[in-house]
Parts: sequence; C-alpha cells; structure tokens
Amino acid sequence: MHRAYRTPKILDRQITLAGCTGPIRQIAITDLGHEQPTLLLANQLRRGPAGLIETYAKRMLIENAISEGVDFFHMDALSSMVAMKVNCDLQLTLMASSLYRLFAAQIAGTYTTAESRHIYRDFINAPAHVTITDTTIEVRFGKRAHNPYLLDADLANTDVSVPWWEGRKLKLTFG
Repeated sequence: MHRAYRTPKILDRQITLAGCTGPIRQIAITDLGHEQPTLLLANQLRRGPAGLIETYAKRMLIENAISEGVDFFHMDALSSMVAMKVNCDLQLTLMASSLYRLFAAQIAGTYTTAESRHIYRDFINAPAHVTITDTTIEVRFGKRAHNPYLLDADLANTDVSVPWWEGRKLKLTFG
C-alpha cells in the first residue's frame, strides 16, 4: 500500500508571539491530502521537522480515536456540569472504547482498525435467545453474516466464568 501524498512540502520558521517568552516554531505542511496547509506551533526548536510532524500526527490519531469514542458512546452531550460527573463520563467512555478495541483485536482482520459503531453494528447489536439453568447461561445468536468471524476467534469455545453467579458458566452458540 502506497501513500498518495509521499512528498509533503514543509516551511519551518521561528516566530515570536506577543505574551510568549522566547521564539516559537511555526511549521506549515502542504501536500498531505488536505486542501489547506496543516500548521503546527511548537516550542521544540532542536527536533527536525519530520520528527515533530510524526509526533503530532500520532497525537492527532489518539485525539481522533477519543473523539470517535465520545461520538459513538453518545457522551458528546455530557449529562452534568459537575466536574466529577464529567470526569466519570469521560472515564466510562474511554473504558468502553478500550473494551471495543480489545474485542476487535480478538476478532482480528479488518476489525482491528474498525470504528466502534461498525463493531457494534456487526456484532453487538444482535438479537439472541438467552437460556439460564442452574449451571449455565446460554446465549444463542441467530444466523448472521459476521458470525464466522466470531467462530474463527474461537469465542464459542471460550470459557467465561460469571463472577456474580458462582459456579455458572457462560456458553455462546451461533445458529
């Protein structure tokens, strides 16, 4: 796989800003696939521009992942103005997003990079028949196009203990 924009153009200058002590580095990058140039401001004067751009690109990927999680888990309209509640909402959002990432890693393939909403649509939002006995909780999923991915991940043979129901096991079956 080749990048379409392999030779970005970079303008790297030191500037001064009112209210800031010392010089600031301004980097403008074109030919990244965006209409407008990407602008970076940094106080790191010694690192090369390629290293700074790579660092900021990684940061942007992390920020985009958090943004996607907040959007998918409907936490973009947080439920309270109280700071503690906002922190709790953000923490729960990040935990849920991490659980989706772990699930996607277990499924593997193209799902390792899939957005949470895609994983939800293909796997989580599925009707199932639940049977509870003295020893097991059986979850039987109907036939779906994505069930082979779950079978390949060996989820049907994964032994899951249910901590709040000592002695019972969770059994997953796919129709």
